Amino acid sequence: MAITSANQLELLQTAEAVAREKMIDPELVVQAMEESLARAAKSRYGSELDIRVHIDRKTGRATFTRVRTVVEEVENHQSELTVKEAKAYRADPQIGEEISEEVPPVEMGRIAAQSAKQVILQKVREAERDRQYEEFKDRMGTIINGQVKREEYGNVIVDVGRGEAILRRNDKIGRESYRPNDRIRCYIKDVRREVRGPQIFLSRTDPQFMAELFKMEVPEIYDGIIEIKAVARDPGSRAKIAVISHDNSIDPVGACVGMRGSRVQAVVNELQGEKIDIIPWNEDAATFLVNALQPAEVSKVVIDEEANRIEVVVPDEQLSLAIGRRGQNVRLASQLTGLDIDIVTEAEESERRQAEFASRTQLFVDALDLDEFFAQLLVSEGFTSLEEVAYVEADELLVIDGVDEGTAGELQARARDYLEAANKKALDRAREMGVEESLIEFDGLTPQMIEALAEDGVKTLEDFATCADWELAGGWTTEKGERKKDDGVLEKFDVSLEEAQTLVMTARIQLGWVDPAELEAADVEVDDIADDEETEA
Repeated sequence: MAITSANQLELLQTAEAVAREKMIDPELVVQAMEESLARAAKSRYGSELDIRVHIDRKTGRATFTRVRTVVEEVENHQSELTVKEAKAYRADPQIGEEISEEVPPVEMGRIAAQSAKQVILQKVREAERDRQYEEFKDRMGTIINGQVKREEYGNVIVDVGRGEAILRRNDKIGRESYRPNDRIRCYIKDVRREVRGPQIFLSRTDPQFMAELFKMEVPEIYDGIIEIKAVARDPGSRAKIAVISHDNSIDPVGACVGMRGSRVQAVVNELQGEKIDIIPWNEDAATFLVNALQPAEVSKVVIDEEANRIEVVVPDEQLSLAIGRRGQNVRLASQLTGLDIDIVTEAEESERRQAEFASRTQLFVDALDLDEFFAQLLVSEGFTSLEEVAYVEADELLVIDGVDEGTAGELQARARDYLEAANKKALDRAREMGVEESLIEFDGLTPQMIEALAEDGVKTLEDFATCADWELAGGWTTEKGERKKDDGVLEKFDVSLEEAQTLVMTARIQLGWVDPAELEAADVEVDDIADDEETEA
């Protein structure tokens, strides 16, 4: 088949028809045709030749040209020519310039025509995939309606109009089942560009699916008057959603519930009867947590910000309600607040307080040689350690009934003597274990800390400088979605992560491992970046 013998407008008509069918740009189809014709021409004239094809966008005429580059010395006669040879085509050719000359169109045999067809189809498929990816990547994080096509190994294939998406088994609400042609509403969780084309992953269990459903049902959320701050779900069973109103005249919980519960009921029906607790969000973590644990009542909240944990005290009869069935209520509250929650009853907390009181009382009895009643007075006044008794201002001891200046001085003298003896004992034991004087003399470590480090194998300043801050202060790591406690060598001495960082960095500076000037420059640079980010915000 010769190109010249064909109806030239047929090329453009074919390109437009394919583009309409695949919903892509006709220009991409024409370019694919040009590439396929050029490949066929190379097979006819030789693969070393640079043959290019241009199809006129108005007439459909295909022009075949051979392109050669002007060089000083020819190495490949098929694609290069000298300045002298180029003068036959151009008056003043320059080195590096391309010279084009038209060549006769090729006769396309059956194999060449089949090859051209494959090139065009491949290019059209690629363009279709790019179009599909660009369309759906911008819709990620939104809800889409589709039609079930089939089910494969528990995964549901959904027709979403201009492509197919997949609802994986673990993204379905437990008891849901679908048949072909069922209508389905899903959340576009992810869109990935892969070798076999864009993959669109749907979800009905993602917490944001519920947030988007509320956005559709509650106009105030769509308009930004009410904001969804956090969502936690146990798909198909129960969920909690925290909302806040930016307009004092609008109740966020009431707006989400709707008249006679119409708005929230629409969401519940879509989620197969999933029970939803709508909770007012609060900047105060303790208040927010009390709200999140509804319907249980909370007596007291104790927050450990460093460990990102929170302890909740509830009445004895409220314990099962606060925990919920299979721990569901406290688990959802933990997800909603981003805190690890420990729930204890008032009786358990009382027992613990009594145990701490007895332990501190016994410490003062043994160390200061006091009777039990006097030791209890010290604990009742808030003294928790011997260091507090030894180094506190004497006036704070004088407020205790029966304590005069002489008694206060005697108490402090006994406490200091005890601490000095304990320090000497700790240092002697540390030296026995082989601790070097460089570590003993290091500022910031108490004798008891040095003893604890020695027991852990840290016996030199070099050993200490190689420690990580979390190895000293302890910390938390997350494995498979669960937070695990990492015990620190100095954690029992209430050394914070920041203090551990300072101690380790000071040791490295003393050893010459870190240049203080470089450290200061790095701090300044970090501060500048933080300032820039605040300015942009």
